[in-house]
Amino acid sequence: MSVYGIPVVILKEGTQRSYGREALRNNIVAARALAEILKTSLGPRGLDKMLVDSFGDITITNDGAAIVKEMEVQHPAAKLLVETAKATDAEVGDGTTSAVVLAGELLAKAESLLDQNIHPTIIIEGYKKAASLALELLDEIGQKVFVGDLSKPEELEKTKQELKKIVYSTLASKYIATPDIVDYMVDLSIEAALKAAERRPDGTYDVKLDNIKIEKKKGASLAETKLVDGIVLDKEVVHPGMPKRVEKAKIALIDAPLEIEKPDITAKINITSPDQIKSFLEEETKLLKDMVEKIAATGANVVICQKGIDDVAQHFLAKKGILAVRRVKRSDMEKLERATGGRIVTSIRDLTPNDLGYAELVEERRVGNEKMTFVEGCKNPRAVTILIRGSSDMVIDDAERSFNDALHAVRNILRDPKIVPGGGATEVELALRLRKKAEEVSGKEQLAIQAFADALEEIASILAQTAGVDPLQSVMELRRLHSEGKVNAGVDVLGGRVVEDIMALKVMDPVIVKKQIIKAATEAATAILKVDDVIAASPLKKEEKEKGGEKAPEPGKYEFD
Repeated sequence: MSVYGIPVVILKEGTQRSYGREALRNNIVAARALAEILKTSLGPRGLDKMLVDSFGDITITNDGAAIVKEMEVQHPAAKLLVETAKATDAEVGDGTTSAVVLAGELLAKAESLLDQNIHPTIIIEGYKKAASLALELLDEIGQKVFVGDLSKPEELEKTKQELKKIVYSTLASKYIATPDIVDYMVDLSIEAALKAAERRPDGTYDVKLDNIKIEKKKGASLAETKLVDGIVLDKEVVHPGMPKRVEKAKIALIDAPLEIEKPDITAKINITSPDQIKSFLEEETKLLKDMVEKIAATGANVVICQKGIDDVAQHFLAKKGILAVRRVKRSDMEKLERATGGRIVTSIRDLTPNDLGYAELVEERRVGNEKMTFVEGCKNPRAVTILIRGSSDMVIDDAERSFNDALHAVRNILRDPKIVPGGGATEVELALRLRKKAEEVSGKEQLAIQAFADALEEIASILAQTAGVDPLQSVMELRRLHSEGKVNAGVDVLGGRVVEDIMALKVMDPVIVKKQIIKAATEAATAILKVDDVIAASPLKKEEKEKGGEKAPEPGKYEFD
């Protein structure tokens, strides 16, 4: 910049800046590019993406959250959409693809409004108003789901039947959910979620997903996946002389090494005779024996240790008939703490009988070619493990993502027992009602609300496209049916047609998910529309890179077709 011909430097040399309409266009193009990638993976007929990371590991999935996490996105605007997908996944566990695709469509519609010289602020206000109206309309469209008292067998059974329809709809779009296995996966997910469900003061239920552990073991087939009442550890018993099965187990959870700790500073021991070596080793043995004696004195017959266990300590534990497992993950230790009612102790000196957890059975079992430790019949009956089997790592990983989505679906319904039709039916209905509401709004905001309605309709259009039917014809047909009051009319993706009642085909979504999709997409789109200046710092010079030890990306260099 120069004032009266005198140059004034305010940015560091090499900094790149784009501003005004150019910055806005660049950001919109980047965000739309990401949405375009995800668009084809929407719905049960959505195609999969093969992602290869820098180590050559392959992920094949159509799960939106998994795709954006694996992709190494560089552009800041596209990164914002990645964060939106992650937040949606964390909040409701589903709808990530829809959130990113909808945000991309909102930006595409905003672009055409910008071409008509409508200011971004007016578009943002219109979008916010439309999103607020859409959330209100979702409550009107939403249909109540029966969630009874889970302690009464007949009400529990009826609740399970209702949940089956919703979870089926969630899993139907998954790569691994083949017709022969999908019903089994649905039942298993519901069983696990209901075991972890706790009643809240207002009478609704909440599923504590922390109580459900998902453990994976390659081998066998997906059909051999099972639900275990308790915690499964991917660890084996440390010593062959230890018992492999302990009933009525009193479990010590220890976050301390059963080893002689080496000094932090370099220490030298001067030994002048063989007797001193002997006494030194005897002292080490005595210390380890004292540790084991202290554990045994509390009445513990199972030790689960987060750190290492010395060979000598293993020997003494085996002599006492104590089953021990070492190097257990912190997250597993916390799950065991909740499940067994024990307390993790960080010093063996502090261990008391009150700190011990309880389980009916702790047993080492062979799963495939490896051994695993099963902790069953825990004090807390809500602690369960889904042990996933499968022929390859890719299948197992996708199964884990699918179970996660299914568990979240049950949790969402128990939290807010309301559903809306899927297959684009809700989006078309919202679009129809928003256009009517837009007529009541004066000024250019009306155009933004109509653009919002058009963006929602694109979801139905994409679903029709993945089903192999004409998208334009399908949307026109849906508009006609919805204008006749048929709220449940949607795209039957698997049948490749438009149907009047999509709910009859078990295609539905929890209201809570639809709300999150609209909130997340609107927030992401408006955040991108607000930016009119992108100032990218200059890339680090070679010497600075070497000092920092990290290779810095080159900001400002983004290419889009």
